[in-house]
Amino acid sequence: MKAMVLAAGLGTRLRPLTDDRPKALVMVAGRTLLEIVLLRLRSFGVDEVIVNAHYRGNMIEEFLEARENFGMHIKLSPEETLLDTGGGLRKASHFFLGPGSSIDEPFILHNVDVLSTIDLGGMVQFHREQGALATLAVQHRTSSRYLLFDEKGEFCGRRSDQRSSAEASSNGTPGDQMVRLTERTEPLAFTGIHVLSPRIFDKMSGQGVFSVIDAYLQLASQGEKVVAFRADDCYWRDVGRAENVAAAEQDVASGLLAI
Repeated sequence: MKAMVLAAGLGTRLRPLTDDRPKALVMVAGRTLLEIVLLRLRSFGVDEVIVNAHYRGNMIEEFLEARENFGMHIKLSPEETLLDTGGGLRKASHFFLGPGSSIDEPFILHNVDVLSTIDLGGMVQFHREQGALATLAVQHRTSSRYLLFDEKGEFCGRRSDQRSSAEASSNGTPGDQMVRLTERTEPLAFTGIHVLSPRIFDKMSGQGVFSVIDAYLQLASQGEKVVAFRADDCYWRDVGRAENVAAAEQDVASGLLAI
């Protein structure tokens, strides 16, 4: 099984931890974020991974070589210019569409700066059962940004401001960006973990620098199936900020998270 780890960001929110290293190599409880994510992917049967890189990308390459890629087949996708999540994914499309690849075999897309206990195997199985183009792991929790899903759990819009209410409502609320009207919408917080069908590359219209969420909005408006995988009861933490690294280490020490 294949996966992509999104690791090309500058890590500015992690300073000073990223003054001398990319965010992928920031440490939590003695392990780098990249190692934690790779080992977790490997535990769910992933054996081929592509990692995008930009800031101090040579350090990521050296780190992986020194550890013999953790027994996995790993490639780097260097970005001279940051391409955002959608552009970075498109640039790596060859990894999922090359010789020997199956257009029907889903792959995982995982942010390097999120830690979780989300059942990735169950998420892949759910994706297959739904016949989805994209499956997004989401939670009912407070967030500064929400994705909106209809009564069937299909992606139908996003919240365009930072209102904290995560209550379901009819047809969203004023200011929401909706791609279609629904009887009921529920705002849910995205985890930065996706399962995708390689078919998405033929359907994405974005070029250059663009957000994968923008691509999902466009695809959903065209009737493509982008669905929610509920992970409400799972541990999840964004470690994209320096203060959250210490919190994650405390989570490890208290047994909330095993790495």
